[in-house]
Amino acid sequence: MAHPELFLKKNEDKRLRKGHLWVFSNEIDTKRTPLDAFSSGDMVLVKDSKGSSLGSAYINPNTLICARLISRKPSVKIGGNFFKKRLGDALALRERLFDKPYYRLIFGESDGLPGLVIDRFGSALSVQITTAGIEKQKDILISTLVELLSPDAIILKNDNSQRQLEGLSQESEVIYGSLPETLVIEENNALFKINVVDGQKTGWFYDHRNSRAEVAKIAKNQRVLDLFSYSGGWGIPAALAGANEVTCVDSSESALSLAEESSVLNNVQDKMKFLRQDVFDFLKQARENYEHYDIIILDPPALIKRKKDFKAGYEAYRRLNQLALQVLNKNGILVSASCSHHLTKSNLHEILRSSARHIDRHMRFFSSTGQGSDHPVHPAIPETDYLKTYFCSVSSSL
Repeated sequence: MAHPELFLKKNEDKRLRKGHLWVFSNEIDTKRTPLDAFSSGDMVLVKDSKGSSLGSAYINPNTLICARLISRKPSVKIGGNFFKKRLGDALALRERLFDKPYYRLIFGESDGLPGLVIDRFGSALSVQITTAGIEKQKDILISTLVELLSPDAIILKNDNSQRQLEGLSQESEVIYGSLPETLVIEENNALFKINVVDGQKTGWFYDHRNSRAEVAKIAKNQRVLDLFSYSGGWGIPAALAGANEVTCVDSSESALSLAEESSVLNNVQDKMKFLRQDVFDFLKQARENYEHYDIIILDPPALIKRKKDFKAGYEAYRRLNQLALQVLNKNGILVSASCSHHLTKSNLHEILRSSARHIDRHMRFFSSTGQGSDHPVHPAIPETDYLKTYFCSVSSSL
C-alpha cells in the first residue's frame, strides 16, 4: 500500500540526499501537503519539489523535526521482518565487538531506527522510544525483541522530555517478563548494580566505556576524584586497578547508594568515599581546604541541551574545568568530558586551554576519546557524534 505523499520546498532535499534522515517542519511545502492532513506516527513518502522520491518516513506534524526517514525505499512496510533485519544487523555488529551481553544494542539513527535506543543488560533490555513513529510500532518491536533475544525482562523507559515533545506518555513500565530483584552488569572487569526503572536515561551510561578503561590504566597508587560520578562507572574500575583512594561526588543520593553497593560487589569499598554534594560547591570547598588530587574526572551531564543555552552552558563548563584545575596536583591528570552535542570538541579544547592559562598551568593533551563502539556515528548525522573527552597532563607553568 502506497504511503501518503509529503512534499518538500524547493532545494530542501539537499541534506537528505547527503544521507541525513531528518525533515524539519519549515522545509515542508505545506500548501501542497498541509500538515494537518497527517496524524502523529503516520508513514509518509517524502518527495522533493519536483516529485522525486526520497524515501519512507514517519511523521509527527506537531514537532520541529517533523519527519524521520526510516528507509530510502518508497512505501516500505514496517513490520516484523523490517525490525528483525534492523535489529539483527545491529546485534551482529555488537556480537563482533563484545564477548558479553552488556552494551547499547540500538543507537537510533546510526542503526537505522530513529527514535529508538535499546541497552542490553544481560537478560534485561531497556527500551527508550522517543518518537510517535516508533511508539506506533511498539507491539511489533517488542515481539521481535522477544523472538530475537529471549530476554527475561523488557523495560520501557519513558521518563524523558523528548516523549513529552512528541505528545507521548512518560510512564515507565516493565512491558515483558519481570525484572530480577538485583540487576548486575559488567563493564571494564567491574560489576555494577543498576536500577533501570528509576535510574537516569536507560539506567546506565555505556558510552564512556573506553575512556573509563583508559583511566583505570593510569590509576594505580593515585588519589582519584570522580565528579558527577553517578553510580561509579569511572571510580570503581580505578579502585580495582589499584588507586589508593577514590572520592565520588554526585548530587543524587540514589546513584551514590548504587555506587556504594557496587564497591562492595568489587571488594573496593575501603578505598572509596561517596559524597552527596553539588559539584561546584564541593570544588570551592576543596580549594579552600587545600585539597588536591592526582587524577580528576570531570564528566558532567549535558549542560547545553538546546542551542539557545550555549552561552550559559559554555560558562558552566569553563567554571567547572577551572575549579577542577585548582585542586589538581602538580603533574596531575584532568579527564574532561562533555556529552553536549552543541559544545564541539574545539569548544572544549578552548575551554581547557584558556582555563590552564588563567591559573598559569602548563597543559598537554596526551589522549582524546569519544563514545564507545556500541554508539556508532552516522557519517551524515553530526548529532550522533556527541561525546568528547580530553586526557590532560597538567604541570607548573613553563
